[in-house]
Amino acid sequence: MPLGTGEPAPDFTLPGTDGTAEGRRSYSLSELHGQPVVLVFYPADRSPVCTVQLATYSADISRFATLGAAVLAISPQSVDEHEAFVAAEGGFAFPLLSDEDKAVGRAYGILGPLGFYRRSVFVIDRNGVVRWAHRSPSGLTFRSVDELVDVLGSLPAT
Repeated sequence: MPLGTGEPAPDFTLPGTDGTAEGRRSYSLSELHGQPVVLVFYPADRSPVCTVQLATYSADISRFATLGAAVLAISPQSVDEHEAFVAAEGGFAFPLLSDEDKAVGRAYGILGPLGFYRRSVFVIDRNGVVRWAHRSPSGLTFRSVDELVDVLGSLPAT
Protein backbone atom coordinates (compact mmCIF):
# COMPACT_ATOMS: atom_id res chain seq x y z
CA MET A 1 0.00 0.00 0.00
CA PRO A 2 1.44 3.43 -0.93
CA LEU A 3 2.78 5.64 1.82
CA GLY A 4 0.38 8.50 2.49
CA THR A 5 0.48 11.97 3.93
CA GLY A 6 0.44 12.15 7.71
CA GLU A 7 2.43 8.93 8.00
CA PRO A 8 5.97 8.70 9.38
CA ALA A 9 8.52 8.66 6.59
CA PRO A 10 10.39 5.34 6.55
CA ASP A 11 13.99 5.89 7.59
CA PHE A 12 16.74 4.61 5.35
CA THR A 13 20.48 4.61 4.94
CA LEU A 14 21.77 4.49 1.37
CA PRO A 15 25.16 4.92 -0.27
CA GLY A 16 25.45 8.08 -2.30
CA THR A 17 27.59 10.84 -3.67
CA ASP A 18 27.57 14.58 -4.05
CA GLY A 19 30.37 14.34 -6.57
CA THR A 20 33.19 14.96 -4.09
CA ALA A 21 35.53 12.48 -2.42
CA GLU A 22 34.14 13.30 1.05
CA GLY A 23 30.60 13.27 -0.32
CA ARG A 24 30.81 9.61 -1.31
CA ARG A 25 29.31 8.11 1.84
CA SER A 26 26.16 6.71 3.40
CA TYR A 27 23.25 9.11 3.83
CA SER A 28 20.36 8.57 6.27
CA LEU A 29 17.02 10.30 6.39
CA SER A 30 17.30 10.36 10.19
CA GLU A 31 20.45 12.51 10.05
CA LEU A 32 18.25 15.30 8.65
CA HIS A 33 15.70 15.12 11.48
CA GLY A 34 14.79 18.64 12.56
CA GLN A 35 14.68 20.08 9.06
CA PRO A 36 12.28 19.55 6.17
CA VAL A 37 13.39 17.18 3.43
CA VAL A 38 12.42 16.93 -0.21
CA LEU A 39 12.88 13.33 -1.38
CA VAL A 40 13.10 13.09 -5.14
CA PHE A 41 12.73 9.60 -6.61
CA TYR A 42 13.79 9.55 -10.27
CA PRO A 43 13.91 6.60 -12.70
CA ALA A 44 17.38 6.86 -14.23
CA ASP A 45 20.61 8.81 -14.51
CA ARG A 46 21.16 10.47 -17.88
CA SER A 47 17.56 10.14 -19.05
CA PRO A 48 16.29 13.41 -20.57
CA VAL A 49 13.50 14.24 -18.10
CA CYS A 50 15.52 13.16 -15.06
CA THR A 51 18.48 15.27 -16.13
CA VAL A 52 16.30 18.37 -16.61
CA GLN A 53 14.51 17.75 -13.28
CA LEU A 54 17.71 17.44 -11.25
CA ALA A 55 19.34 20.39 -13.03
CA THR A 56 16.23 22.52 -12.36
CA TYR A 57 16.15 21.67 -8.66
CA SER A 58 19.90 22.23 -8.44
CA ALA A 59 19.70 25.63 -10.12
CA ASP A 60 17.06 26.70 -7.59
CA ILE A 61 18.64 25.10 -4.51
CA SER A 62 18.77 28.48 -2.76
CA ARG A 63 14.96 28.54 -2.71
CA PHE A 64 14.94 25.23 -0.82
CA ALA A 65 17.80 26.34 1.44
CA THR A 66 15.97 29.56 2.36
CA LEU A 67 13.26 27.37 3.87
CA GLY A 68 15.84 25.20 5.65
CA ALA A 69 15.04 22.20 3.45
CA ALA A 70 17.45 19.50 2.35
CA VAL A 71 17.04 17.76 -1.00
CA LEU A 72 17.95 14.10 -1.57
CA ALA A 73 17.62 12.43 -4.98
CA ILE A 74 17.25 8.64 -5.14
CA SER A 75 17.37 6.22 -8.06
CA PRO A 76 18.26 2.55 -8.54
CA GLN A 77 21.61 3.18 -10.26
CA SER A 78 24.93 2.49 -8.50
CA VAL A 79 27.04 5.15 -6.82
CA ASP A 80 29.64 4.73 -9.61
CA GLU A 81 26.93 5.47 -12.19
CA HIS A 82 25.80 8.48 -10.14
CA GLU A 83 29.36 9.83 -10.02
CA ALA A 84 29.70 9.56 -13.79
CA PHE A 85 26.33 11.31 -14.22
CA VAL A 86 27.29 14.09 -11.77
CA ALA A 87 30.60 14.62 -13.59
CA ALA A 88 28.93 14.68 -17.02
CA GLU A 89 26.38 17.27 -15.84
CA GLY A 90 28.85 19.50 -13.99
CA GLY A 91 27.49 18.63 -10.55
CA PHE A 92 24.24 18.87 -8.65
CA ALA A 93 23.56 20.82 -5.45
CA PHE A 94 22.43 17.74 -3.50
CA PRO A 95 23.51 14.11 -3.19
CA LEU A 96 22.33 11.29 -5.45
CA LEU A 97 21.59 8.12 -3.50
CA SER A 98 21.68 4.56 -4.75
CA ASP A 99 18.73 2.24 -4.09
CA GLU A 100 19.94 -0.69 -6.18
CA ASP A 101 17.69 -3.28 -4.52
CA LYS A 102 14.76 -0.80 -4.63
CA ALA A 103 13.97 -1.40 -0.95
CA VAL A 104 13.48 2.32 -0.28
CA GLY A 105 11.38 2.68 -3.43
CA ARG A 106 9.21 -0.19 -2.19
CA ALA A 107 8.90 1.38 1.29
CA TYR A 108 7.68 4.65 -0.26
CA GLY A 109 5.34 2.89 -2.71
CA ILE A 110 6.86 4.38 -5.84
CA LEU A 111 7.54 1.24 -7.86
CA GLY A 112 5.46 0.76 -10.99
CA PRO A 113 3.85 -2.52 -12.08
CA LEU A 114 7.08 -3.82 -13.64
CA GLY A 115 9.22 -2.76 -10.68
CA PHE A 116 10.53 0.43 -12.26
CA TYR A 117 10.80 3.67 -10.30
CA ARG A 118 7.97 6.13 -10.83
CA ARG A 119 9.05 9.76 -10.79
CA SER A 120 7.91 10.81 -7.31
CA VAL A 121 8.48 13.55 -4.76
CA PHE A 122 7.82 13.53 -1.02
CA VAL A 123 7.99 16.50 1.32
CA ILE A 124 8.83 15.42 4.85
CA ASP A 125 8.47 17.80 7.78
CA ARG A 126 10.96 18.49 10.58
CA ASN A 127 9.48 15.65 12.64
CA GLY A 128 9.86 13.02 9.92
CA VAL A 129 6.22 12.96 8.81
CA VAL A 130 5.20 12.89 5.15
CA ARG A 131 3.26 16.11 4.51
CA TRP A 132 2.96 15.92 0.72
CA ALA A 133 3.48 13.23 -1.89
CA HIS A 134 3.26 13.04 -5.65
CA ARG A 135 3.74 9.89 -7.73
CA SER A 136 3.75 10.52 -11.46
CA PRO A 137 1.86 7.90 -13.48
CA SER A 138 3.84 8.57 -16.67
CA GLY A 139 7.10 10.15 -15.53
CA LEU A 140 7.23 12.56 -18.46
CA THR A 141 6.92 15.64 -16.26
CA PHE A 142 8.10 16.64 -12.81
CA ARG A 143 6.85 18.87 -10.01
CA SER A 144 8.02 22.47 -10.29
CA VAL A 145 10.25 24.22 -7.81
CA ASP A 146 7.43 26.74 -7.24
CA GLU A 147 5.05 23.96 -6.22
CA LEU A 148 7.57 22.34 -3.87
CA VAL A 149 8.54 25.68 -2.31
CA ASP A 150 4.83 26.44 -1.73
CA VAL A 151 4.42 23.09 0.05
CA LEU A 152 7.55 23.70 2.15
CA GLY A 153 6.34 27.21 3.01
CA SER A 154 3.06 25.80 4.30
CA LEU A 155 4.75 23.50 6.83
CA PRO A 156 4.53 24.49 10.50
CA ALA A 157 7.73 26.04 11.87
CA THR A 158 7.97 23.45 14.66
